[in-house]
Amino acid sequence: MLRRLRINWKITILSLGILLFALCIGGVVLTGHIADLQEKELGRRLMVTARTVAELPPVTEGLVDPSSTEKAVRMKNTAERVRIVNDVDYIVVMDMNGIRRTHPTDAVVGTISRGTDEKSSFAEHTYLSRAKGEKGTALRAFVPVMNENREQVGVVLVGKLLPKLSAVIRDMSGEIYVIAFLTLLFGTWGSWLLAGHIKKQMFELEPDEIAQLVVERTATFQAMHEGIIAIDKTKRITIFNDMAKTMLRVNGDMIGKPIEEVLPDTRLPEIIELNRPVYNQDLFIGPAHIVTNRIPITVGGQVVGAVATFRDRTEVTRMAEELTGVQSFVEALRVQSHEYMNKLHTIGGLLQLDDKKRAMDYLFEITEQQEEQSRFVNQRIRSDSLKGLFMGKISRGKELGIRLRLDEMSWLERLPASLDNHDMVIVLGNLIENAFDALQRTEGDKEVFISIEQDEDVLSILVEDNGCGMDEETKRRLFERGYSTKEGESRGIGMYLIDEIVRKAGGVMRIETAEGQGTAMMLTLPMQRQGGDGDGENIDAGH
Repeated sequence: MLRRLRINWKITILSLGILLFALCIGGVVLTGHIADLQEKELGRRLMVTARTVAELPPVTEGLVDPSSTEKAVRMKNTAERVRIVNDVDYIVVMDMNGIRRTHPTDAVVGTISRGTDEKSSFAEHTYLSRAKGEKGTALRAFVPVMNENREQVGVVLVGKLLPKLSAVIRDMSGEIYVIAFLTLLFGTWGSWLLAGHIKKQMFELEPDEIAQLVVERTATFQAMHEGIIAIDKTKRITIFNDMAKTMLRVNGDMIGKPIEEVLPDTRLPEIIELNRPVYNQDLFIGPAHIVTNRIPITVGGQVVGAVATFRDRTEVTRMAEELTGVQSFVEALRVQSHEYMNKLHTIGGLLQLDDKKRAMDYLFEITEQQEEQSRFVNQRIRSDSLKGLFMGKISRGKELGIRLRLDEMSWLERLPASLDNHDMVIVLGNLIENAFDALQRTEGDKEVFISIEQDEDVLSILVEDNGCGMDEETKRRLFERGYSTKEGESRGIGMYLIDEIVRKAGGVMRIETAEGQGTAMMLTLPMQRQGGDGDGENIDAGH
């Protein structure tokens, strides 16, 4: 039954239950406190009454001369009048022998009192005492009676039955009903408002729906092929899926741990401080080489954490191929197809003119040129991807009227430890394309010169053109993502990627350029891995 109730009803019922329990406990404590106050007030009243009786002359005279019937009657009448006026149950006057001289019940007058709480009163002590009888517990005040010579001649005992707890509650019934009604009224109203507020903060979802969402969210994160790590604003881990553990080679439960203790080089906390995302950045985290997106988590305009999604670098190389490599190869095939179609048309025309000798000479000439280029690239460049890139760019340059010349001393046997074929395709592909773009805005002879030198320590790359050069603003904003001097979408990404790759390898790029005189870009990349993104200056631009 309770499981079917909605959360706002559950909260209201629970709040009311707690309120009623607190009300009952408070009522018991309050009733006991009131009963205690009533007892103290009754004790003061009984003591005042007893002292008053003890000081009345008829009482003193009756105790001094007990043989006088007249004085005994006067003493009894006086005690009875005081008892009625002060609303007490009984007033008893006893002589020093404990004999009752007055009592509300005439049959008891003249008998000896056997109470256990009376002895101290015959030694001039004034006090209050409780005595349990057949009709209940009574509160009794004892006051000694003194004669004119300040000698004790008797004791006055004034008693009244203490009210029972039920009687106290009955006397307070009106107040109890009012308090209970107001408490229930405002308690129900407040509980309903509280339940509504909590339900609103829970996006109007029931607990079982929230639990289902948490289970589904966790299962979703675990099922994703990407690593996911999230932290809160205190930089403690809130999400760490299994793929992230596999890629980063960590074990155990990471939730709640500081990110710096688990993975000190994630650079995820800086996203909280910067409050801006970083996309597609290469990082070395422990033994893993990953490509990561790091994004701040904002709620109500406030940064409450950060999340990183990442994949193994080898799995995202297809993206680099699509960006430069594959596109370059496709373009090269298109250019070669166009070039060979023109050459076939030339050969076909010579054959139609029945000039077989010139057709054969032309065929041998173009075949020798192609074989020479292929042989030179094959001997000097060990990477198949870069071989295809150079051959495609050479053909592309011919189509654009640009000569692409590879230094005869160029040599590339292996890549730096921090880079792979796809990184080199991105770097060289974008540098050559930028040179082509610069040359298309100039007249005259157009040439791109490429030199690649390598030893055990460094790999040096030079790409030089005699194009239009760069102005001061272009040099200053060259590596800014999205900045480009060319029109169209998807521009301004090439030099940004080159900069990221050079930083990752711990290398240095130097640019020499002047407007109208061309540009030379020189990259120096260490062969051994230098660490994450590399430190130090990345660019030195001059004229």
